[in-house]
Amino acid sequence: MGRSRGGLTSKIHALVDAEGRPVTLRLTAGQIADCTQGEALIEGLGEGDILLADKGYDSDAIRARAKQRKAWANIPPKANRKGTFAFSAWLYRQRNLVERFFNRIKHFRGIATRYDKDPADYLAAVKLVAARIW
Repeated sequence: MGRSRGGLTSKIHALVDAEGRPVTLRLTAGQIADCTQGEALIEGLGEGDILLADKGYDSDAIRARAKQRKAWANIPPKANRKGTFAFSAWLYRQRNLVERFFNRIKHFRGIATRYDKDPADYLAAVKLVAARIW
């Protein structure tokens, strides 16, 4: 997909539900910032949901979009952020559901080793594994 210091890489962006099952999946090149995909992932949120994301998704646009969808964004602020936001470290621990999802899809050899060179084929394989997780 894209060239980075480590070579050709790609990133999988996922929105998972409260049980760690994938709702939305996106694929980008390794050098693309995470926050560029945040707004597209938020489309899967409903009213009253809580968005748990890591620092890579900390942007004003993502927070505003979550508020517009009547969801609460619990994202730790970046070190260079000027303003402050409400953040619950206790609630942030539940973000491990996303990490568990990524661990589950890495059990499939083709996903973990990235055999598919075409991004569309790789995303299709990830979605197939996601369907199996469901």
